[in-house]
Amino acid sequence: MIHLELVTAFIFGICIGSFLNVCIFRLPAGKSIVHPPSSCPACGTAIKFYDNIPVLSYFILRGRCRHCHTPIAFRYALVELFGGLMAMCVFVKFGPGIEGIVYYGFIAALLVVTFIDIDHRIIPDVISLPGVVLGFAASFIMPSLNWTDSLLGLLAGGGSLFAVAWGYELITGKEGMGGGDIKLLAMIGAFIGWQGVLLTIFLGSAIGTFVGMIAMLKEKQNMKMRIPFGPFLALGAVISIFFGNELILWYWNVLA
Repeated sequence: MIHLELVTAFIFGICIGSFLNVCIFRLPAGKSIVHPPSSCPACGTAIKFYDNIPVLSYFILRGRCRHCHTPIAFRYALVELFGGLMAMCVFVKFGPGIEGIVYYGFIAALLVVTFIDIDHRIIPDVISLPGVVLGFAASFIMPSLNWTDSLLGLLAGGGSLFAVAWGYELITGKEGMGGGDIKLLAMIGAFIGWQGVLLTIFLGSAIGTFVGMIAMLKEKQNMKMRIPFGPFLALGAVISIFFGNELILWYWNVLA
């Protein structure tokens, strides 16, 4: 039975992943995410339902449009796969209850944020601001998160990055961190609480620094190279959701 439930979760997740691709493509352009139906970006031909099966259609069509044969980025299938794998992981960790539903929706939003930030260096307010409200509201029905932790989390998340950005701009006269990152971290804090958001900041900063150093060495760029921080915050938040308690416990045991 558990295997059937995991397969069901995966199928559900890749279908959600297909919708996330629509959000990633349309939100930065200010387009509706429900109308018109999906079409080929190159030739504009509407995609038939049998060519819009998540993941499977990509490989059946060999990564090309059926009509104009323009290559389709593998990232579309990758986002769908992420959607499916995350659905399985959430099901294993939290089961099919309200907690699993809330965290999967949160992770789905983080996936959209990640790829939009990579492509456009922006984090849409249409995701982060409602996310703050939804995260705080969810704390009233979540067994593992109370409203005080959620409130402290959003204040700690948004407030800490705001303080860093304000301090950097005060010292250098230049903007060092966008407002989108601040709002994103406030949303993360609302969903995972103050302890989770502090862990997210640490993990995101550590991973981001490591990746940034590699990128600068590889591309031989200077220290002013701009790298989006949103994806690293999102990754840190996902790690905190699945392993936060274990990492925090390990940290305190090491200190003790």
